[in-house]
Amino acid sequence: MTVAHGPGRFHLAAAIDLPGATRAEDFRRLAALAEQGALDFVTLGDSFARPGLDALAVLSRLAPLTDRVGLVPTVTTTHTEPFHVQAALATLDWVSHGRAGWGVDVSTTVAEARLFGRRPAAPATALWQEAGEVAEVARLLWDSWEDDAEIRDLSTGRFVDREKLHYTDYQGTTFSVRGPSIVPRPPQGHPVIVVDATEELPRRTAARYADVALVRVSGRAEAATLRRELRERAAESGRDPDTLRVLAALTVDLCDGEGAARPGHGGGGPRPGPRGPFYRGGPVDLAELLVDWHSSGAVDGFHLTPAEPLPDLERLVNGTVALLQHRGLFRTFYPGATLREHLGLARPANLHVHAGEPV
Repeated sequence: MTVAHGPGRFHLAAAIDLPGATRAEDFRRLAALAEQGALDFVTLGDSFARPGLDALAVLSRLAPLTDRVGLVPTVTTTHTEPFHVQAALATLDWVSHGRAGWGVDVSTTVAEARLFGRRPAAPATALWQEAGEVAEVARLLWDSWEDDAEIRDLSTGRFVDREKLHYTDYQGTTFSVRGPSIVPRPPQGHPVIVVDATEELPRRTAARYADVALVRVSGRAEAATLRRELRERAAESGRDPDTLRVLAALTVDLCDGEGAARPGHGGGGPRPGPRGPFYRGGPVDLAELLVDWHSSGAVDGFHLTPAEPLPDLERLVNGTVALLQHRGLFRTFYPGATLREHLGLARPANLHVHAGEPV
């Protein structure tokens, strides 16, 4: 099956990872910069394999300190409880007024399994199957309250219309959940699901469940191939492929903000690095690279990780993004309020109501 689609809206996101940081203010400065540039969202990585603050808790703290930028923490589906995960993400969507996303990941190591002591480390194949099941039950639980289920009638003492709650019974490979959720349906309906789809196993999960798929590639042609494959797989799983955004993920070192692309970067293109594709050069050449990949239809946008978090994000926003805005290629303000609106994604219909019967 061939699913053709040319370039559309230009999407930009940035990582705000700060190894060793323990102050909310440090993360707030980075999120504020991203919001100044009207970026779609920021991500904050997390893992049981390394020390650091809890990403979801940090972005929940940033929610009242920001106004428009999307907030996407990594939350693993391994060793966690699906019911708690979905409730925490729904809460982030409420406190941010519809700006929450979820970076889905798995925990594969023996050391991580020993932190919990409940089950041994499992093969990646099983873990990504479980991740898909967690994403599926999360969506069902987010929809377990209809949008108008809350009554809040003080005169009668009724808080909720029980006819508009759905008691989901879900049996996964490694867990079972019986709803409804304890949190009303999120403002976005479903927080935005983000998956790094570079490898084959997470790519399957991304094609079926993700709203945004990240691909870590060094060449435009490879990016275009992966985007086409993801869209075809999405269509095969019964989805409209236009509901999937594919962003190229690059680490960027903008040096002093003035230099041209360094030799070995293919005239401004990224090159492979130990942690994925790596670009080193100036903001202007980076802008040309981004425009080239996007205008060709290779990607829907980019997720950029600053090599030096604060200075490189400043150069990205004040240099690269400002140039794209000046050329009319990227927005200068947020036309909407929610992350789904930034991404041009519709608010999903309630799965229970749409199905017309209990799930």
